[in-house]
Amino acid sequence: MTINQMMQNALDITARASAIPRRYFRASVEFEHKHDASPVTIADHETERFIRDELQARYPEHAIFGEELGRETTDSEYEWIIDPIDGTRSFVCGVPLYGMLLALLQNGAPEFGIVRMPELHEVYTGSGNRTTRNGTEVLRVSGITRLSDAVVFLNEGEKILAASPRLFERFCSIGRIRRLGYDCYPHALLADGRIDLVIDFDLKPYDYFALIPVVEGAGGVISDWQGNRLGLHSDGSVISAATPALLDETLELINACG
Repeated sequence: MTINQMMQNALDITARASAIPRRYFRASVEFEHKHDASPVTIADHETERFIRDELQARYPEHAIFGEELGRETTDSEYEWIIDPIDGTRSFVCGVPLYGMLLALLQNGAPEFGIVRMPELHEVYTGSGNRTTRNGTEVLRVSGITRLSDAVVFLNEGEKILAASPRLFERFCSIGRIRRLGYDCYPHALLADGRIDLVIDFDLKPYDYFALIPVVEGAGGVISDWQGNRLGLHSDGSVISAATPALLDETLELINACG
């Protein structure tokens, strides 16, 4: 089976899976806190279970790594990375900007990524040098090269503030427009040319692997805060930028703040 066929199957699976969180959204769902203090709901578990079952039925030899149900390794060169609800805090608060993330890795590198927004009826798909919204609209990043001209989103701001107050204060003064945000959607909007820079923090592999092909397929760049390519063992700091020049200027700012 080709990568494109696997991508089409993944789009079908996530489209059907999106009915699960939509059924629970704004329905007074109870939630618990995991060991890292992040919330989890029945919708997270049911959604991931559905996706895993569908993938295992089609590709029983493939490995799977999901946020809620852990990692099942195999000898296959392929591994699926699942975040059933990216933004559970948004979900339980009734904010419709939670997402669903699915990526396929081949030998540890992402072949394609899917960012599905169930409440917005949008799906962003990245593979190779192509990113689309809803399968038809081909997306390109803005091309902004200077930080002073950029529309900047700062994700997980309270975590950055706790880790480095000085750096948080500096981030809050950069760019032409800046907003505090969360989760996957700002990265998708960067691929759509609406945001120029997204600074993110404390992410896990299931939070960022689907973003890589979406950002890069639209012509953008994505790395950790040291400029390294993201992998399974990255430290969770992430920057998505419209251009290499914009990424470089952001990295210089981070290094200057120590």
